[in-house]
Amino acid sequence: MYHLKAKGPFKWGYTTVTTEDEAQANTMMDFGFLRLRAGEVYEEKSPKESAFLLMTGSVTFSFNGEEKKAGRQSLFHDNPSCLHLPPNVPLKITAHSDVELNITRTSGDVKFAPKFYSATDTRSEERGKGTMQETSTRIVRTIFDKTNAPYSNLVVGEVVDFPGKWSSYPPHHHPQPEIYHYRFLPENGFGVGIIGDEAYLLTDHDSVKILDSKVHPHVTAPGYAMYYIWVIRHLDNNPYGVPTFVPEHKWVMEEGTLMFPERRQQDE
Repeated sequence: MYHLKAKGPFKWGYTTVTTEDEAQANTMMDFGFLRLRAGEVYEEKSPKESAFLLMTGSVTFSFNGEEKKAGRQSLFHDNPSCLHLPPNVPLKITAHSDVELNITRTSGDVKFAPKFYSATDTRSEERGKGTMQETSTRIVRTIFDKTNAPYSNLVVGEVVDFPGKWSSYPPHHHPQPEIYHYRFLPENGFGVGIIGDEAYLLTDHDSVKILDSKVHPHVTAPGYAMYYIWVIRHLDNNPYGVPTFVPEHKWVMEEGTLMFPERRQQDE
């Protein structure tokens, strides 16, 4: 199953969305959400590489004799903080308010020092600006990928889509498995996602799994902002880098391209 419907908010504690050992549509990743009430403490020591992305609330991460505090009020307006751990590192998370975190894990032989990415460490860019009549302008936040974490098996980031606009466009694909997880502002918003030849209605707390080099563009309904987490699992000897754009739609990115209404019937 590629489209994972969910009704939010998730329960307190940990909610599994998908696991790396599923028999079908396997993304090679564990992916889920941890919700803690103010004052609660969560402790673990995972045998897997793990990324803890703070979505909302205020926490202290304690690991390897270090403490890192992080806070976030809005998915849509604030850059993320994220703790990236190698396998077998004891971790304690202390919640100073009600909090929600996304946790992504994967198996693999990796060795690196724990890394805390603060909100100011995140690369944030406005992609699509000045092209496609601004119909695909969006905010892309890349927390880590091969450029700043070459030792990792994961890529972790976020996107904020403006109302009525497209994302992951022009349609593109890549062999590395990917997961998208969606939130909307207001929460009753919706969008439409395409995976391969299938279209899905996207609502708050939904997730999709992207596999088998399927294209995966999506669009947000007017009036609603759409946020999504994107995580990718590098393949052995084939890490994620630049995706492949569908050739027949690449022209929309070219500078000076004419589109309707400037484009006339005789040019079509």
